[in-house]
Amino acid sequence: MRIKILFIFWWGCAGLNILSAQTDSSIQKIRYTPDFKFRDGIYLNFDQVKTNKPIPKSRILTSVEYNSNTFFDQITEEKTFTYFDDLGNSQEVAINQIWGYCKNGILYIEMGGAFNRIPIVGNICHFVATVTSYSRNNGYSPYGYGGYPYGGYGYSPYGYGGYPYGYSPNYRTSELKQFLLDFNTGKVLDYDSKNVETLLMNDPELHDEYAGLRKKKKNQLRFMYIRKFNAKYPLFIPK
Repeated sequence: MRIKILFIFWWGCAGLNILSAQTDSSIQKIRYTPDFKFRDGIYLNFDQVKTNKPIPKSRILTSVEYNSNTFFDQITEEKTFTYFDDLGNSQEVAINQIWGYCKNGILYIEMGGAFNRIPIVGNICHFVATVTSYSRNNGYSPYGYGGYPYGGYGYSPYGYGGYPYGYSPNYRTSELKQFLLDFNTGKVLDYDSKNVETLLMNDPELHDEYAGLRKKKKNQLRFMYIRKFNAKYPLFIPK
């Protein structure tokens, strides 16, 4: 009787191992190359990017033509979009809360209300985005802003540019900036030598080599070391 129980227990464990092996083997990953195409759809978060499982067009509730070349452009122009989840329930999500989308196999990440293409994909990704910043004029003049009397903090009895009570409009500046995306964590970092050096810490040899460079050389060779790292540690994505 004891032998029979042990046999049943062993068979049950073996069955679980076989099922586990089948589950693992069913998730096939392939090495990323420039020819690789991610699945088209909207990514709510970075985990969906890593597993290559976006919300497909077929599950998005919209009046936009699914075959339109500007499908994702039109969808992301709205404040929200609605899709059907795995249980068939409709879900509404704010556009500014999604990670991004994939169009024609290419990833686009949301940043500052715009969607930016990621041309360099690997364990360390690189992309460019337009960053907009706002600032107020807070210069002091004893004669007020623009020569008006009474001085003070941008104060004029007539206001600046016709604005009453001395309030002046905000200044808006936009500039192109380079960024890094750590494909392991999903973190977006500024493209600078400090962050490149931090990401290279996963390879002591490359890190020490880069850390030993002079500041000017670090700035010049940042991109080369990113390519070295990606070549040494290729990215594998589920098909």
